[in-house]
Amino acid sequence: MVLAAGRGNRMRPLTDHTPKPLLPVRGKPLMLWPMEALQAGGFRRVVVNTAWLGEQIAEQLGAWAAEHPQAELVFSHEEEDFGYALETAGGIARALPSLGEVFWVLAGDVYAPDFLFAHDSVARFTASAALAHLWLVPNPDHNPGGDFGLSAEGLALNEAPERFTYSTIGLFRRALFEAPWCDILPGNPQGTAAPLAPLLRAAIAGGLVSAELHTGRWTDVGTPERLRELE
Repeated sequence: MVLAAGRGNRMRPLTDHTPKPLLPVRGKPLMLWPMEALQAGGFRRVVVNTAWLGEQIAEQLGAWAAEHPQAELVFSHEEEDFGYALETAGGIARALPSLGEVFWVLAGDVYAPDFLFAHDSVARFTASAALAHLWLVPNPDHNPGGDFGLSAEGLALNEAPERFTYSTIGLFRRALFEAPWCDILPGNPQGTAAPLAPLLRAAIAGGLVSAELHTGRWTDVGTPERLRELE
């Protein structure tokens, strides 16, 4: 699942007329970098949620899919369905009927060209008892305190002397978005908007989230300044 529903307020005025995942980065729309990496890894079916200017994303990806016949796109148009974005957990819960028991989740506004979406990673995660597996990155200047620690055994930690930043790339089990971890109704028919962090922190406290460090290139394209630096 590629998350592409955000308003991108910090990127204004660039996002007043263009959704952030479609802003050009090094010659192509930002979200096409992970879309093509998923295809290269053999993950053909991609669910994309939209809200702000979602019709532009559907049009752009429709044209892209026409040039990539192996790709299968499924859209979850939150703005059309509810009039607002559902945040991360709410958006995933809404799209859950279109997702498998195990699935990737990544943000459409993060540039990580060195990341490899590998079936070996999926196989290891599927064989584990974890509800999620997160890729962490060294802390950027805008998040010096990090998000999660990493134990010697490869578990994510809520509290640790050294913490890293969540890259927004992870593998998830659908059970994390069902009872007892998540109280959103299946398929989120009520349009509940909810963040992902509380679910993750609860599962981490139960020792059910694994993690590893990604040291390749990574940029959260969150401001016009970061976009210019990346260019």
